Amino acid sequence: MIVAQNQEIGRRWIAAFNAYDVAALVALYAEDATHTSPKIRALHPDTGGRLVGHAALKAWWEDANRRLPNLRYELLSLTADHDRVFVEYLRHAPDGPPMPCAEVFEVRGGQIVASRVYHG
Repeated sequence: MIVAQNQEIGRRWIAAFNAYDVAALVALYAEDATHTSPKIRALHPDTGGRLVGHAALKAWWEDANRRLPNLRYELLSLTADHDRVFVEYLRHAPDGPPMPCAEVFEVRGGQIVASRVYHG
């Protein structure tokens, strides 16, 4: 049951991201959740690539929606266990060719408590 719920979190995350629904995206996260990404590190070096909390997540995704119109993620695979969701996707952005990415969500109590992005 928990595995299926975690898989649904992953599907809802992709759907909210691709719908540019920042409120729905942030609602998947615990209030004090962290999000780590090489893109955050590149654009905001002072953060060390790590955001904490709803306000920071909301600001990050709102800015991404402004900077990168038509950004979308093409889901390649989604797997989950009792504590984590693993999502692989192609990042389609107006600033370059498709980029393969993976994202890991640590889940507790039905909410994402930490997410990490990997790409190359």
